[in-house]
Amino acid sequence: MTAVRVGVFGLLGSGNLGNDGSLEAVLGYLRAEHPGAVVDALCGGPEAVTARFGIPATRLHWYRGEYRTASRAGAVAGKGLGKLVDVFRTAAWVRRHDVVIVPGMGVLEATLPLRPWGFPYSLFLLCAAGRLLGTPVALVGVGAAAIRDRPTRALVRWSARLAAHRSYRDAQSRDALRAMGVDTARDEVHPDLAFSLPAPPAPPAGPPGLVCVGVMAFHGGNDDRARAEEIHRRYLDGTIRFVRALVEEGRPVRLLTGDAVDATVVTAILHAVDSPLVTAARTASLADLTREMAAADTAVAIRYHNLICALKAGTPVLAVTYAAKSEALMAEMGLGEYCHPAREVDADLLLEQFRDLGKRSAELRRTLAERNETAARRLDRQFTALTAALFPTTTPTSRKAP
Repeated sequence: MTAVRVGVFGLLGSGNLGNDGSLEAVLGYLRAEHPGAVVDALCGGPEAVTARFGIPATRLHWYRGEYRTASRAGAVAGKGLGKLVDVFRTAAWVRRHDVVIVPGMGVLEATLPLRPWGFPYSLFLLCAAGRLLGTPVALVGVGAAAIRDRPTRALVRWSARLAAHRSYRDAQSRDALRAMGVDTARDEVHPDLAFSLPAPPAPPAGPPGLVCVGVMAFHGGNDDRARAEEIHRRYLDGTIRFVRALVEEGRPVRLLTGDAVDATVVTAILHAVDSPLVTAARTASLADLTREMAAADTAVAIRYHNLICALKAGTPVLAVTYAAKSEALMAEMGLGEYCHPAREVDADLLLEQFRDLGKRSAELRRTLAERNETAARRLDRQFTALTAALFPTTTPTSRKAP
């Protein structure tokens, strides 16, 4: 019997731990239930994906300068030619597969700065090729949000319509896509794919009172470009004041990131708060982040998957939110009242919320244990449904809920 050929697609291997965690979750599912499947990737960082996950990978864009600003005529021409070449490259890659999976990620949203002819265009090419060539494309556990920019919204809407299977990481993602004109009546909602990742070994106990602070090179969203630097400065200043206040109370602070670009924020905080109580972790995966979070008494985080790692570890966390997806996640896990706006960080109010979070730590840990069990069961059902939708002729290995 010919092995099923499965392609995975996305901005994978590009330095974002959340995106790579979603890939890890889907690969875990495939290896457990469809061990004979032959898997490869079309992604942003093929070398990193092959090195870490052991699967062949192809570069997403033909033009290597895709993510650099094109100011010279040669660069503009290169980008334009690349868009044309990628039509044929994407179609040729899709043709080689029986199924293509887009694993999680916010592929149907623009909550961070995004140009329509970047990833939205690439996703549209993928879904259009899948429909034309008869290869089902599955958007699995993805995030979506309302998009104001018309070209981006059109590309996202058509990508979703052309996909053979869609599921979402929260109800508001499904609602947002419905509002953009996509029929979502058959689409299901499940927890984020990262909740299905195996729990890492228990970490050694951290210092008493340890606080993990997840940071981000945050400049606002797609609609905030005109005031991006102002937003970033306010976020950074508020975060520095918050960390300094913790240190003045004698609390050890561990700085965490979720993407390679966040290193500049870590450097700025370490420079501004010169204390041995403030340290920075080196994390290469969501498992690393989860171990760091598990060693802490409490946490504060802005990146979506930093929050997931804290919640999965059972560590009470305060969310610094820049998009509704984080608020929805916190509400789903029973911590909806512990959210603070990233665009308007108020260090005094943040500290007040944080202290209240600490007082309820024992109660919230019990709540998180219950919600994590529920999330695991719901994800198990998602993978069962995915097998029925995409692999109807195969007999999957029995899957055990974690």
